[in-house]
Amino acid sequence: MKVLKTFPDKCITCHNCESACSKLYFKEDNAEKSCIVINEEVYPPEMIVCNQCGNCIDICPTLALTINTQGVVMLNKSLCIGCLMCVAACPNNAMRFAKGVYNPFKCIACGSCPKTCPAEAIELVTA
Repeated sequence: MKVLKTFPDKCITCHNCESACSKLYFKEDNAEKSCIVINEEVYPPEMIVCNQCGNCIDICPTLALTINTQGVVMLNKSLCIGCLMCVAACPNNAMRFAKGVYNPFKCIACGSCPKTCPAEAIELVTA
């Protein structure tokens, strides 16, 4: 399974990862629309990413969430009704939603954020 491994002690809170994610996912630089969240209110910074646990799959009433062949939880937007039950069920707060976005969203382990991290605080690994 592909997951992001984080190293909070290395994070320099530049937010390049959030920017890269929102640009790829939503075509705009907006931290509110990033699948990764860097929480600077604690030290070391909390790096919130999906660990692909699947809790969201179990709660989804429309079966819009599934696991792909690489072990990544994926959302089928055409089946999603925007109820946000998956957001409530996520133990890591990694299932996200944003104003003006109908469907929730989450990390799909695409690998864009590690490429932009100057501190090497994020790594895409196969677990």
